[in-house]
Amino acid sequence: MARLYDTRTTIFSPEGRLYQVEYAMESVSHAGTCLGILAKDGVLLAAERSTHRLLDTSVPAPKILRLSESTACCATGNTADGNLLTGELRLICQRYRFAFGEEIPCEQLVSHLCDVKQAYTQYGGKRPFGVSLLYMGWDSRFGFQLYQSDPSGNYSGWKATCIGRKFGAAMGMLQQELYDKWYKTPQLEAAKDVAMKVLGMTIDCSTLNSSRVEIATLQRVDNFTYYKVLEKEEVRKLIDKYNVLQLQAARRMLCRP
Repeated sequence: MARLYDTRTTIFSPEGRLYQVEYAMESVSHAGTCLGILAKDGVLLAAERSTHRLLDTSVPAPKILRLSESTACCATGNTADGNLLTGELRLICQRYRFAFGEEIPCEQLVSHLCDVKQAYTQYGGKRPFGVSLLYMGWDSRFGFQLYQSDPSGNYSGWKATCIGRKFGAAMGMLQQELYDKWYKTPQLEAAKDVAMKVLGMTIDCSTLNSSRVEIATLQRVDNFTYYKVLEKEEVRKLIDKYNVLQLQAARRMLCRP
């Protein structure tokens, strides 16, 4: 039965499903991991980078991209779709700034792009974008914010979330690390350690290394928003700390009677 409907974007199956949207979301679930954590003093995005020995490392290919002075995003899924949508996000930011003389609120930016993504599930002759995005931003009304959007055009705000490979297990680990009886909003430094634990579980290699991990933060200092991508040396220190903690945990397990 699905074969009669899975090539048509605009027609529901008898079960009420849009198969092309589900296929797009499935493609995202096999892509590299991206995660975001909302901290007390900022927001963090961390992503798994795809690397190859023959890639020219002198040509920058960041996974986390800055959109405006106070917003950034991370895309996972179809790379070409992600590049197109990132360019559209930057255009939306610049148009708003030109029209109103200020930065676009984070949720309004996400909503604008989700309108575009939803249109590609509504009209014939188009296909959904095979990419999900995480957005981090700051505005004067809501402060620091973290949003996630999927190929259907749906979006939601999160305290911590993950998209991409093994996202179900990653969400479980985030809940385990950040919840006791209630949500414990971490400091940004603690959020970096949690991000390394999650990436250590989801990344498709035996050991973490700084060339496979990208981390960016957004903070407010003296009424200015600062976006920072961690240098390789900073990422290496976080990985070393993670490896030490993992070794200590393994030793404790061996010492148990």
